[in-house]
Amino acid sequence: MNKDTEMDLEEVKLNTVDQEKQPIAGDGPSLAGEKNGSVKLKIPDEDVTFTGLSKEELMKVAGTPGWVRTRWVLLVLFWLGWVGMLAGAIVIIVQAPRCKPIPEMHWWNEGPLYQIPSLEDFSDGLKGLEGKLDQLNQLKVKGLVLGPFHAVQKDQANSLDLEKILLNHGTEKELEAVLLKAKKKGISVVVDLTPNYEGANPWFSAIDDEVMEKVRKAAERWINLGVDGIKVSDLRSASSFNDWQSLRTVVQGNHTVGKARALIGAVEEASADEVARLINTTGVDIILPNLLSSSDNGMARIKAVDVLHSQQSSVGWGLGASKLEPLSKAATSSDLQRLYHLLLFTLPGIPVFTYGDELGLQLNGTDWPKMVWEINANQTESRTWFKSLSDLRGKERSLLHGDYYPLNSSATSLTFLRVWDQSERYITAVNWGEKPAEIKITLPPSEGVTLPDTAEVKMSTDENLAVQSSVSLEKFTIGPEKAVILQFPFTG
Repeated sequence: MNKDTEMDLEEVKLNTVDQEKQPIAGDGPSLAGEKNGSVKLKIPDEDVTFTGLSKEELMKVAGTPGWVRTRWVLLVLFWLGWVGMLAGAIVIIVQAPRCKPIPEMHWWNEGPLYQIPSLEDFSDGLKGLEGKLDQLNQLKVKGLVLGPFHAVQKDQANSLDLEKILLNHGTEKELEAVLLKAKKKGISVVVDLTPNYEGANPWFSAIDDEVMEKVRKAAERWINLGVDGIKVSDLRSASSFNDWQSLRTVVQGNHTVGKARALIGAVEEASADEVARLINTTGVDIILPNLLSSSDNGMARIKAVDVLHSQQSSVGWGLGASKLEPLSKAATSSDLQRLYHLLLFTLPGIPVFTYGDELGLQLNGTDWPKMVWEINANQTESRTWFKSLSDLRGKERSLLHGDYYPLNSSATSLTFLRVWDQSERYITAVNWGEKPAEIKITLPPSEGVTLPDTAEVKMSTDENLAVQSSVSLEKFTIGPEKAVILQFPFTG
């Protein structure tokens, strides 16, 4: 092969190489900064793993003066911060207002008592009562007073059998079922053992220690069965028996062990001073006077409350309840019934009702009315009102066991203040008169409680005093047969 032929072959090789270097999309412009036919390949950097300092290196660094000083500074700052927070907490605790200790509370101080004189008319007997406990629990009822349901002929002491339940009321087994379910619901059960409950004299015609002995034995039997208390009427006569202290021992003997049991005594035509004396001398846990029924004068009523408010844990307030009469007998209109609901739930003491009071049921002549379970619109509204008041009392310490301060009252109205420590304060104002009443609220500064200029309406039966509206405490008007609860906060 000659030299010319060799040169031609070299040119062919070079041209072939140049063509292979052309970009794939040969029609487009070459990338900026790249020469035509050249390809740049990015070679990844080698991965570099930081393994940290070895133990020896760390110890060497940690021991240097700079790190030693840093650690000491951080340690001192930590402890200074901790001591500062502790000191701040102590200052807050020391300067914070002291909480007032809660008074001793028993189950009868936590909610209303609900009397059922006729189990037959209320629920067709004890068996029916068991099925109604859920509805009573919705009303926040804390105690049921059942009966009297024992066997006795009117004014015949020799026929008295306090340990036998009349058939129309139920059986002992049914009573046990009621007690079991009531306990699960947090409802206590009291049995009324008034001996001659249909006669003129609850204790028959004369003081007879044999009758009290029968009461004592029956009380022991029912308590062993599981009841939570005993009630008797005519406390004056009952407490004069020789065996009265024995009855107290049976009922109250285990107050220091487990759940307390209540001894309840009703009393008629007793002044507030006598009621206070009976509380102190008879040792009853609850006394049920008829002070609200015996007078409808607001000033007389407020004076009675003045005498008894310091013993509020033992005083039961009711309208007709001491005589086992429905509230509607004295409060003849729905407005008055709701007024007394409000009054009884806010007085310093234990609210006591008889079945049907939450609905406004009335006596059928001299017979007890049949309890209504399918209620109409008016009864629904009344029951809702009753339940709301019961809920409020159970939640608010000022109403549950707060201090009491009488405010201005008249012949047909009364006003009072309930206060507990740092809780919300409440003012009750009721007017059972036939004309509007102008209320001017004043409280002597010596009482240690300051009233604001205005208060908020919490609950009201007066359409002119709407809930959540603001009312001037200097002067406001409440309509006839109307009631209102005003609320204002603790301000320190």
